[in-house]
Amino acid sequence: MTSRTVVVLATLDTKGREAQYLREQIEALGHRALVMDSGVVGTPACRADITRQEVASAGGTPLERLLEHPDREVAAPVMAEGATRIMLRLVAEGKVDGIVSMGGTQGTTLSTQVMRALPYGFPKVMVSTMASGNVAPWVDIRDITMMFSVTDIMGLNPIMRKILANAAGAVCGMASVAVKIEPGDKPLVGITTVGITTQGAMKAAEVLEAEGYETIVFHAIGPGGRAMEQMMKEGIIGAVLDYSIIEVSNEMYHALLAGGAERLTTAGELGLPQVICPGAVEVLVFNEPETVPERYRGRTLIRHSPKITDLRLNREEMAEVGREVARRLQHTRDEAIFLIPTAGYDSYAVAGQGFHDPEADAAFVAALKESLPPHFRVIERDTHIEDPAFATEAAHLLIGLIQRKRDVDTATVGQAVSGGSGVAI
Repeated sequence: MTSRTVVVLATLDTKGREAQYLREQIEALGHRALVMDSGVVGTPACRADITRQEVASAGGTPLERLLEHPDREVAAPVMAEGATRIMLRLVAEGKVDGIVSMGGTQGTTLSTQVMRALPYGFPKVMVSTMASGNVAPWVDIRDITMMFSVTDIMGLNPIMRKILANAAGAVCGMASVAVKIEPGDKPLVGITTVGITTQGAMKAAEVLEAEGYETIVFHAIGPGGRAMEQMMKEGIIGAVLDYSIIEVSNEMYHALLAGGAERLTTAGELGLPQVICPGAVEVLVFNEPETVPERYRGRTLIRHSPKITDLRLNREEMAEVGREVARRLQHTRDEAIFLIPTAGYDSYAVAGQGFHDPEADAAFVAALKESLPPHFRVIERDTHIEDPAFATEAAHLLIGLIQRKRDVDTATVGQAVSGGSGVAI
């Protein structure tokens, strides 16, 4: 087995014994540990391979200056920035293969900030006292593995030794995996969906895969859409079938599946081929019925699950959503398609179901058309979003955009090589 290098990130004044134990466990598995000290005050309890002085300097402030008036709020951002810069350099140079850390609230905050800056697929393990609760603030949209420490991380004992040994085994195992994120001959296609649009999204993925495209499907619950767009920025995803844009309306009306202010902007800004469908855009999602805001009382509600309650937007609100969707697409600079199923945007909105409201949907479409940029082609079909024929058309439309972009890019390269004659040499 090829030896790997794993960074152990810790504050060595308070977690030095535990960091040293992690080093020993990693080395016992035949790998190399590179200990990085993110501490500021106090004496390191073990040797650092990357010292706190180096980390602080990389963060833009000498350690000596931080120690003049020690303040956690001042020092923590400096150390996090320094550790991040060092890690990104080591990753870019191919000198490290994974990272493991441990901590409570402060250590988890600093270490996961570093981890969130690292590429998808790079092994990241966080042993934390906070891992038994809501880990969203620390994981966000990154592939960080959180391990609950059970006890406070304050000294070694039979439980802590076993948990840290497991963490060492986990990160070393991840670092030893040969599978990498590598682009194929055709662009990886991102697809969004929620439960009430799943059948359509599955059919579209099936059609794309039959044509030789790999797909990566995101659950459009907020982090899903944001993760998809981050992967576009990192060059992992090269085309998108945005089948469900529920995250936009939920952001507008402060519901659970909010996708952030950038949602629906990235593909257009990057010039990626994109087909957009209004999947579940008329739905706001809340928890139990009593959590639905007072202003929506009297609306039609559908219990999606014991913990999830869906609410239908009305005509005026749908028009507002149409304008907002168009606003977010203003930076689209290449040909794109908005494909609309006029008979229902999800399984709850078809005829006979609780969210069926053609007038509200028509208000969305009218407002959308008024403001969409000229690069968009709007196509309407008299069917619903889970119709296999609709999903098949969405997939084929995207394939057409991908092929046209490839032809344009090829022609552009040819012109550049031939000095502008348009004939490749």
